[in-house]
Amino acid sequence: MGIHLADMTVNKLMAKLDVQVALYNRHRSGKYSSYEGNVGTVADNLLKQQFQATIPYQVLHTDVSQVRLANHSWAYISSIIDEASKEVLAFQLSQHPDRQLITATLNELCTKLPDNAQPIIHSDQGWHYQLGYYTQKLADNHFIQSMSRKGNCHDNAPMESFFHLLKTELLDGFPPCKDLAELKSLSAQYIHYFNYQRISLKTKGMTPVEYRNHTLVA
Repeated sequence: MGIHLADMTVNKLMAKLDVQVALYNRHRSGKYSSYEGNVGTVADNLLKQQFQATIPYQVLHTDVSQVRLANHSWAYISSIIDEASKEVLAFQLSQHPDRQLITATLNELCTKLPDNAQPIIHSDQGWHYQLGYYTQKLADNHFIQSMSRKGNCHDNAPMESFFHLLKTELLDGFPPCKDLAELKSLSAQYIHYFNYQRISLKTKGMTPVEYRNHTLVA
């Protein structure tokens, strides 16, 4: 309509009129849980919900989520984000939440990080992240492993927040994707938008890539 309003003006009007954004209050597809007890190595919780990283490539978060397809099967998303910049550094999709999915995610991450990066990588206690192939991959790249406490999603809140945004901003209000190929195509467009166009107050009004470039140059 050509009307320009500051975000604080919108917030004040919403509070005055008691208006809430229904989009972000809807229940999403069922949460995927990969917890199967202690099947390998459980790392210490190094973050303890202190999500205060301001320099990119120092603290990363990873997890697996799921999305229902039109044929009622599940698609599984494995992603890694940077706590400081909010940038999505790895994003992989598969019909199976298996070793290949997690390995592909780590391989993509390694192509995005500078050579001297040795970040903390925080996850939940899902079986993927306890097994030797994963812990060895982290050790080979000098990454530091951290894990949430058992059953405490708040310990990995930045990752939970990203998956929530992905599902509400990309998928809510539309029919389910017909297959994995369609979900991959739409997700690729969203990740590009998220990294290069979507601004956030948490990144000082910059996009994730702008924040990363600004911070590392500064």
